[in-house]
Amino acid sequence: MIEVAQLRKSFGDLTAVDGVSFTAGRGEIFGLLGPNGAGKTTIISCISGLLTPSSGHVKVDGHDAVSDGPAARRVLGVVPQEISLYEDLSAAENLAYWGGAQGMRQPALGERMRQVLELTGLEDRAREPVKRFSGGMKRRLNFACGIIHQPKVLLLDEPTVGVDPQSRVRLLELVRTQARDGACVLYTTHYMEEAETLCHRLAIVDHGRIIAAGTLAELRAMLGERDLLRLSGSFQVEAAKAALAHIDSIEVLQADAELLILALPEASRRLPAIFAALAAAGSDVRGTTLTQPSLESLFIKLTGKELRE
Repeated sequence: MIEVAQLRKSFGDLTAVDGVSFTAGRGEIFGLLGPNGAGKTTIISCISGLLTPSSGHVKVDGHDAVSDGPAARRVLGVVPQEISLYEDLSAAENLAYWGGAQGMRQPALGERMRQVLELTGLEDRAREPVKRFSGGMKRRLNFACGIIHQPKVLLLDEPTVGVDPQSRVRLLELVRTQARDGACVLYTTHYMEEAETLCHRLAIVDHGRIIAAGTLAELRAMLGERDLLRLSGSFQVEAAKAALAHIDSIEVLQADAELLILALPEASRRLPAIFAALAAAGSDVRGTTLTQPSLESLFIKLTGKELRE
C-alpha cells in the first residue's frame, strides 16, 4: 500500500531525508521511530503530497504520489502532529467539513460521523465548540477527522504528543482498530514504548536516514542477548573506559562525566566486577539502572545517544 524508494528531500543545503526506502502493507502498522528533527514528518509530507521529493519516488496503493497525486490522495487519511481543527466549530461541524472535503455526502456522512464520535468517546460533546475541549479531546477529534472517510492508508504523525494517559490509551487502541479493519498505518513517534507495543515492523530514523529496520524481534536480535546498563555518578571518562576494556564483552555506548551506558551479557551477575574496576579508575557510581535488550539500547548502539536527545 505504501512504497517508498530512495526518497530524498532537500531544502537548500539541508538534506532532511536522504535515500529512505521501505514498504508497508494492508493491515500493517509500520513505525518510523526517531528523535525530533530526524526527518519523520518530511517523509510523511512527501507521501501525502504536501512536499515534492527532490529525488526517488513514492507510491500509495499503486499510484505515484507526484504524477498521479489526486488518485493517491483519495485513499489517504492524515493525522498531523499539529492539531488541524476549527476551534469555533463544534466536533460534529469539524467532522462534517473534513468529510465533505473528502467527497462524502449525506446520509452516509452523518452515519460515519456518529461512528467516529462513538469510537473516540466524543459522542456526548458532538455539539460543543472545540475551543472548550481539553488537549486529549482535541487529539481524539483530530484523529476522528483523519479517519472520517475510512482511508485505506492512514498517516499518523506523532498523534499522542502531549496527551493525558487515558487519551493515549484510547488513541493507541484506535490505531490498532484501523489496522485490524484492513488499513495500512504509517506511524511516526519518538516514544519507545509506543513503537514496541504498537508496530508490526519498524524503521529507526536518524539524520534523515533509516539506520535499522525490521520486526521488533529482528531489531532486538541486532543486540544479541546483551543488557543495557546505565551508571550515573562522577566519572573520569578515559580512565573509566580503559578500566572497562579489561572486562570481556562490554561495549561502551555512551560515556561522559556523569553518565556511562554499557551493553553486555548477564549484566546483573557482573556488576561487582564493573563497580570494582570503576572504583579503581577513580569513578564514583551513585545510581544503576539495568534493562533487557530493547529498542532504546539498539538506538543508543547505532547513534551513540539516547533518543530523547
